[in-house]
Amino acid sequence: MSRPRRFRRVRFQPDVTYFKPRGVEMRNLEESVITIDELEAIRLKDYEGLDQENAAKKMNISQPTFHRLLLSARKNISDALVNGKALKIEGGVYKMVGFGRGGGQGAGRGRQPGGFGLGPGGECVCPKCGKVVTHTRGVPCFEIMCPDCKTPMVRK
Repeated sequence: MSRPRRFRRVRFQPDVTYFKPRGVEMRNLEESVITIDELEAIRLKDYEGLDQENAAKKMNISQPTFHRLLLSARKNISDALVNGKALKIEGGVYKMVGFGRGGGQGAGRGRQPGGFGLGPGGECVCPKCGKVVTHTRGVPCFEIMCPDCKTPMVRK
């Protein structure tokens, strides 16, 4: 019997979880699936530009595990692009964590609500230009667009 998987910390919940090729009817589409934790690995490494060691620490997993997540996500994304499949983002073994506090409220397995925008005070920061705005309680930072460059904000 294998040991249970460790929950991976995730700080990003996508608003869009399905992508499909244009001009192909849904009934004719095959799907390629990536999990929320695989998407977080792609976000940290490819979008945020972190090295694997620091990205793995952010997700509370080992560097080899992070590397395997990254390879799996990239393989499934390339399968969707090369073979004209839809890309579906769902599931995984993860825990949503608060932005900037390192251990906020969590969701558990799969796509369940987690600690977004629940903390009092704080600030939202633009990951692109660095603009800082005061956090509004009850409104997730990712729903607020940067007033300067229109990029979704993240919790500071």
